[in-house]
Amino acid sequence: MSGPQTEPVAVAHDAAPAVTASAGAEPSRRGSLGPVGLVLAGCISVQFGAALAVSLMPRAGAIGVVTLRLVVAAVVMLVVCRPKLRGHSRSDWGTVVAFGIAMGGMNLLFYQAAARIPLGIAVTFEVLGPLALSVFASRRLVNVLWAGLALCGVFLLGGAGDGIGSLDLAGVGFAVAAGACWATYIIFSARTGRRFPQADGLALAMVVAAVLCLPLGIATAGPKLIDPVTLGLGAAVAVMSSVLPYTLELVALRRLPASTFAVMMSLEPAVAALSGFLVLSQDLAWAEVLAITLVIAASMGAVRTQVGRRKDPAVVLHE
Repeated sequence: MSGPQTEPVAVAHDAAPAVTASAGAEPSRRGSLGPVGLVLAGCISVQFGAALAVSLMPRAGAIGVVTLRLVVAAVVMLVVCRPKLRGHSRSDWGTVVAFGIAMGGMNLLFYQAAARIPLGIAVTFEVLGPLALSVFASRRLVNVLWAGLALCGVFLLGGAGDGIGSLDLAGVGFAVAAGACWATYIIFSARTGRRFPQADGLALAMVVAAVLCLPLGIATAGPKLIDPVTLGLGAAVAVMSSVLPYTLELVALRRLPASTFAVMMSLEPAVAALSGFLVLSQDLAWAEVLAITLVIAASMGAVRTQVGRRKDPAVVLHE
């Protein structure tokens, strides 16, 4: 892949491994209920896992939680995928290392944001990264509409409640930076998927991300990382935010059209807001709910516009 400008991608949100899927024939409505349920279950698992991670942060800190998630998920992926280490070029390894760096940065920045601002708002700001990538990759005039709709949502978020000052600006900055890392993740996940078979590249990139985060986690959390309760909750976060949704969505992608999958993943800010409300008691003002709705609509519109250009678009999924 030479970049998003030459090969459009439909970008989906925070819950799945880096894979590509071709949109086959549209299944019957009855036949699509199963995979749709699997995708919804994966979305719910990811965001409730994120809510659990936020509740764990007082014990280990944001960096400590990220470290636990990535290390446990990397171990599980290595055991399940058993990636081959031989037979890859220097360029292959450079791609997977860049993929792992983007993955680690994305997770570190997002968890820093989630520690400072409500989960639904953090995901809403983060989704601007892949939305921007989708708009720029398409280069269609209609995407100006989707970009404008997303900006309206952002401005509305800034004016909600007591205005932008009511939000932690560092948290907003971390969320936007996480979105930029997410866009980078999308580009390198597509390249990795072409260079490594099945999920081997994902497993290796996750190891890179875990190795990069481990020194930071040890420095900030230290012995807290091996506390039995913290370790157990961290493992639960890894399962809920990585292992379980990976499995569900990989199964679903075998029968679900790529366009349908990408649009469903655009609902993640809403699922994040719901999980934040139920698990963390994070209330949202009506203006904030409307803002999130606008960003979701923009994301769906951009995805539908993009996948409509090709019969078998690549769907690049988020870790």
